[in-house]
Amino acid sequence: DGSGLNTDDMQRVARWTNLSETTFLLPPTNPQADYRVRIFTPGGELPFAGHPTLGSAHAWLEAGGTPLSADCVVQECTAGLINVRRGSGILSFAAPATQRTGDLESDYLAQIVTAFGIREDQVLSHQWVDNGPGWAVIRLRTAQEVLDLEPDLSQIPTAMIGAIGAYPEGSEHAYEMRTFAPAVGIVEDPVCGSMNASVGQWLIGTGAVPSTYRVSQGSRLGRAGDITITADDDGTVWVGGATTTCFRGTAKI
Repeated sequence: DGSGLNTDDMQRVARWTNLSETTFLLPPTNPQADYRVRIFTPGGELPFAGHPTLGSAHAWLEAGGTPLSADCVVQECTAGLINVRRGSGILSFAAPATQRTGDLESDYLAQIVTAFGIREDQVLSHQWVDNGPGWAVIRLRTAQEVLDLEPDLSQIPTAMIGAIGAYPEGSEHAYEMRTFAPAVGIVEDPVCGSMNASVGQWLIGTGAVPSTYRVSQGSRLGRAGDITITADDDGTVWVGGATTTCFRGTAKI
């Protein structure tokens, strides 16, 4: 219950934790929602983010929250109502609608390529995949090319950018994803649900990938993010993964 905290308080806590995101759970204002969440990075508030959506739903359920629907938790956030379904030992959220799509502008793509230290002919495709945070993505040929990136983010200080590349056929994961968010004070995010959501909508929607695939993220940070992307017959894209309580404690604010 974060009701006693104002926006400045929440931002101070997020700067102090210095995590990719820190969330605050509140009573819902929409009668269809189970709870409301506010999501902060060290640099500001986000209207939506996927990783903290699943973590917040996990924490709410673990703390005794009872959803209105037995198999689905409904989260209220600035981006609207987000459905989180339970099943097969994981939580999955329904990808929200994108607010901006289409190819990146040529000058912005050139900035990204330069900052990433790669050639433009290494980019198979690129897209705005913004579902709130402002994401854009480039697609490289291989996962190794993604892992080898050594970006100079000082050249793109306001960017919210990701890169995705394929593993060889038969690998445990289909893709490696990396996301960089200097615009909100995050050098590299160990797992990014919102990026995976909108990239999934893009790639599945264009027929570039099957309706179900797995993504590895966080490898360069010594993390083992494992994201499952699944599209229903109606086109809804779900982003899922295991959620685990790692720390419990109290804070004086």
